[in-house]
Amino acid sequence: MYSGITRGLFPVVAVSPRNGTLHLSVRLSAELCAGLQLGASVSIDGVCLSVVELAGTVASFDAVAETLSRSTLSELQVGREVSVERSCKVGDELGGHDVFGHVIGTATIVAREHHGAQLDLTLSVPAAWLRFILHKGFIALDGSSLTVGNVTRDAQGSGRFDVHLIPETLRVTGFAKKRVGDRVNVELDARTVAIVETVERVLSEHELKV
Repeated sequence: MYSGITRGLFPVVAVSPRNGTLHLSVRLSAELCAGLQLGASVSIDGVCLSVVELAGTVASFDAVAETLSRSTLSELQVGREVSVERSCKVGDELGGHDVFGHVIGTATIVAREHHGAQLDLTLSVPAAWLRFILHKGFIALDGSSLTVGNVTRDAQGSGRFDVHLIPETLRVTGFAKKRVGDRVNVELDARTVAIVETVERVLSEHELKV
């Protein structure tokens, strides 16, 4: 489990297909590598991956086809920077919300606007996801825990929502470099999903009995 508080941007130093997976290597800081072991879980742009190789401060991971189909990891190239977070330990402060690294898919940036040092992004997602994306609720984008702003539908029926990014978030993530048309990884808030699906199921069962 993660807190959704990204620890910074780190460069991809190798990307290659390997045995039906995508093998990728990221150069981390000495601080992030402290105590890191093979098999440990690390969030890379919001995707939970297991460490398969360690060489100094370079950690390597394998992303399977299912992961690649749901995320932006298939777009990674050498030199690109990714957001990284180590998994939480008992006693760690939970600065964001419970994040698991289970990306449901991607959102597309359709608008960006600066308000002083703040950056506002508007993102498009499948309309079906709006059941779980609530105004002032939580969402994880590229692994960062964010609060949802306005939630709407566009003329084509797709879902849209806003996030408001403060300077500190922009400093430690890649959002400042994102442009209209770029995709970001989306993880819905697990508690919201569980509550909405439970209420829908109970209401459906009640209607069948009436």
